[in-house]
Amino acid sequence: MSNLEKTRRRAEELRSEIERHNRLYYQQDAPEISDAEYDALYQELKDIEAAFPEMITPDSPTRRVGAEPVESFTPVEHATPMLSLENAFSPAEAIEFDARIKRFLGSNQPITYLAEPKIDGLAVEIIYEDGRLVQAATRGNGYIGEDVTANVKTILTVPLTLRPRKEAPPPPRRLEVRGEIYLPLDDFNLLNREREAEGQTVFANPRNAAAGSLRQLDSRLTAKRPLTMFCYAVARHETLPVATQSEVLRLLRDWGFRVNPEAAVCPSLEAVLDYHQALDRKRHELNYEVDGVVIKVESLERQARLGATSRAPRWALAFKFTPPEAETRIEAIEVQVGRTGVLTPVAVMAPVKIGGVTVSRATLHNEDEIRRKDVRVGDLVIVRRAGDVIPEVASVVIEKRPEGTELFHMPSACPACGSPVIRPAGEAAHRCDNASCPAQIKEHLIHFGSKNALDIDGLGPKMVDLLVDQGLARTPADLYHLTRAQLAELPRSGEKSADNLISAIRKSKRTSLERFIHALGIRHVGQRLSRILAEHFGGLEALRRASTQELEAIHEIGPEVARSIVSYLSNPRNRDLLNRLTGPEIGLVLTAPSSAGRGPLAGKTLVLTGALTTMTRQEATARIVAAGGRVASAVSRKTDYVVVGRDPGSKARQATELDVRMLDENGLIELLKG
Repeated sequence: MSNLEKTRRRAEELRSEIERHNRLYYQQDAPEISDAEYDALYQELKDIEAAFPEMITPDSPTRRVGAEPVESFTPVEHATPMLSLENAFSPAEAIEFDARIKRFLGSNQPITYLAEPKIDGLAVEIIYEDGRLVQAATRGNGYIGEDVTANVKTILTVPLTLRPRKEAPPPPRRLEVRGEIYLPLDDFNLLNREREAEGQTVFANPRNAAAGSLRQLDSRLTAKRPLTMFCYAVARHETLPVATQSEVLRLLRDWGFRVNPEAAVCPSLEAVLDYHQALDRKRHELNYEVDGVVIKVESLERQARLGATSRAPRWALAFKFTPPEAETRIEAIEVQVGRTGVLTPVAVMAPVKIGGVTVSRATLHNEDEIRRKDVRVGDLVIVRRAGDVIPEVASVVIEKRPEGTELFHMPSACPACGSPVIRPAGEAAHRCDNASCPAQIKEHLIHFGSKNALDIDGLGPKMVDLLVDQGLARTPADLYHLTRAQLAELPRSGEKSADNLISAIRKSKRTSLERFIHALGIRHVGQRLSRILAEHFGGLEALRRASTQELEAIHEIGPEVARSIVSYLSNPRNRDLLNRLTGPEIGLVLTAPSSAGRGPLAGKTLVLTGALTTMTRQEATARIVAAGGRVASAVSRKTDYVVVGRDPGSKARQATELDVRMLDENGLIELLKG
């Protein structure tokens, strides 16, 4: 054997040995060698690779030092949405969640849950193909995140190559792992001390530090931050040899991922409540920030039956700890008018610090909520940050109430326009019914030009205030008739800002159908539903002609949403606005999704289960979408076909129960051919 071959083999041995020690240290907390011995192995490998660069492999432990800076992060669409979690802040809300699960499943028997700490970090998805890390992305808005692959590769607890334990089954060809990246508290405190000593701004909390570290454009800076990660889920577990959430964690651990040792199976909700109390007492001993407990239905088959709403799974809940609180005094209650005319009372308070953040305003939601808590101007109140983020008035310190306080009443006239305020039957909200209300007009224009709508740069709240107050804009159509001279004469404006805004407005004339639908601000229609409508109808005219029955036939649209859409589109004022925007007067060009309304699967909803032989799950999804169909994650009565591959999961049985047509892989291919 030549010396070169001996050196190559030694490099392979070192890489394997160093990765083994990394797993022992970072994932199993069971180091076998001292830091000095580890450093000697690492240095030997670095010396070999420096002398023989051709021996460097992409997954070498020495490659975790970061790469050259990038200009920006590339958007990444999640094959399976990374949905949010519904929150609970009290045992009563957790009990209601459990009762809702039982009602949905039609069972009075105790539900088994998996409970684990809810770490206050940054959610990411990491994709492996053939056992190698190929991509990592942030959660983003749940559907589109940012590519942070280079940065995630610098995190020592994230495997670059999967090396399963001997007794573990092999990972699938494509594996989508989800987890939470965070900064340990010890490292966070040390980092802040170093930044303070260098005269830099300190991080407000570990989550901000983790997010800032992961989103560095220069991954070499990320490599200097001691980020770590706990993994908690696999995006698509139908083909895995598991039946429960705890088995998913066990499998992740066997494949080399770090999972939280505090996770526990709870045979009933009572056990969950005990776990929540115990972790609340223990959380200050942990070396990471915990703001609650995530509880998940343990059975994966039950998870599939429960499904999800457009924003959160029905089978999981974030059961938060009691957030930080402080006392302060209510100085006034102001009423704000939103885009849809809803009046929202807001408490104006003497500024107070809660969890390191100064709070001076908090929503009071509606009049019923004010009555329930009996909040009055002059009261001393307990304020907390719900979810450690949103300020809310938790309670009134009644025994310290000053004399002469008065009950709060919602105004009978809109504070923005003076029109009568109504409270529709069955609703908690009070509304201004005047579509010409300046407050509604302003909020509508702000929404129309927002980033997820028509993305008109420069059309922020201050500019909208000026446009409406000066009588230059009342509807989105008015924006397209603004002139450079009009804008340049506005206070705190000038020729350059006028040119920039005119350019941004002109640029927005060409946009996607889904952005335009979202920009209209139809009640109950958010970003996700706008996409579904765009994909289903393919054009604005088809949507305008849709009946409530047609809309209700679409997956994820119920009677209330359907009525809201039809009501908006049949309103004469709204019809006139659409005609102005899309007619020759303005001429907006709306591009539909390439597959919308066309192809052999137009309007069809399919669900995939089991492994396919001629294509990956991702390829099958792409071909279905290209053929005009959509792929759902759960079987329902609105599902047209369930495609059954090898080793199918519970979705095949659900298809039989719901009498949904099932296809094998050849049947899918025939459908795709039309």
